Amino acid sequence: MSLLVLESIGFRVGQALGERLPREMQAFREELDMLKFLCKDLWVAMFQKQIDSLRTNHQGIYVLQDNSFPLLARMGSGLQYLEEAPKFLAFTCGLLRGTLSTLGIKSLVTASATALPACRFQVAIQRA
Repeated sequence: MSLLVLESIGFRVGQALGERLPREMQAFREELDMLKFLCKDLWVAMFQKQIDSLRTNHQGIYVLQDNSFPLLARMGSGLQYLEEAPKFLAFTCGLLRGTLSTLGIKSLVTASATALPACRFQVAIQRA
């Protein structure tokens, strides 16, 4: 239940950030341009760094890799810390989903961490 609350808060923050974007940024035509915006501009605004890697299968699935995710960077590297990682990733999943929502894209965002502080966000674009 707490993960859902964190994701919901992140969604609302993402919407608010998206609403404050300059109009020219809200006029992206391509999905890939929107994801590049998230990886560069949004990530820098939130975490003072760009995301390390963006990959796609060109079928609406995008994978964002951050090898030193700031919210996980101060955690230890033991297994007990890895079990706590979803609490720190849920907010960011909502943030990404909320920002994309403001840009007119409905998506499903999931996250995983297998070795701290690295994590991966998978963004699945939901087409009508």
